[in-house]
Amino acid sequence: MPEKNTELADFLRRARSQCDASRAGLPADGRVRRVPGLRREEVAFLAGVSTDYYTRLEQGRRIVPSPSVVDAIGRALGLDRAGRAHLADLIGPEAAAARPRTRPVQRVRPGLYQLLDALGDVPALVLGRRADVLAQNRLGKALFTDFELFPASRRNYARWMFLDDAARSLFVDWEEQARAAVENLRLEAGADPADRATIDLIAELREAGPEFALWWDEHRVYQRTHGSKRLRHPVVGNLTVEYETLTPPGDPDTTLFVYSAEANSPSQRALSLLASWSLTGDSA
Repeated sequence: MPEKNTELADFLRRARSQCDASRAGLPADGRVRRVPGLRREEVAFLAGVSTDYYTRLEQGRRIVPSPSVVDAIGRALGLDRAGRAHLADLIGPEAAAARPRTRPVQRVRPGLYQLLDALGDVPALVLGRRADVLAQNRLGKALFTDFELFPASRRNYARWMFLDDAARSLFVDWEEQARAAVENLRLEAGADPADRATIDLIAELREAGPEFALWWDEHRVYQRTHGSKRLRHPVVGNLTVEYETLTPPGDPDTTLFVYSAEANSPSQRALSLLASWSLTGDSA
């Protein structure tokens, strides 16, 4: 018997349970709902497939829907862009079929290092697969932490977020930021479930404490493209920074994160103070 796609089954069940039935545009049938979310037959109706077909899919059976059916199921479940991409990854014929493998070590090209230096007093860092920290500029190190002080195999944003007490103290909204890290890692794991480094990182973080395991099992996905972080910095005090992300052309596994603060705000003054402090060498 073919191996079941348990990741797909789990994702579909959880997504269905989180749907708002009152907004799904379904005809009223008069039945009382004993559990939240949509019923299987309702998802099937909204997606334009048979209940039996959708049931087999949610059971993780080895069937591969067409792209149009995948898109229809994503719409029926109210998935956002990241959720639909994750669904497509999980449904793909290679999902959960490949054996774990080790991918080549990522390298930052010289031009990207030059760009980091040119940003000067604008905090920036470069993340790779599974949020490995590949590079930072001077102010990026001062704002967060100097990942170059960690062993190369330990330079990972999610690992730092969950395993370093300094990270928990730094983020005013630590739970929100940590959840986002989990949900982003979920998205990446779905895109490449056979990556050995990702498998090992997830296992390590699941054992490290209850929060990661709890949020991981919720099977939510999220792609960070922009947002804000509220910090309680040990040198300059409280500040809020906004971030935007850029993906270098030809390198989809690498993301540049650039941080800034609102003009003429206390946060911008705190960043300027931090930039001056970092030049003294005290941040080393």
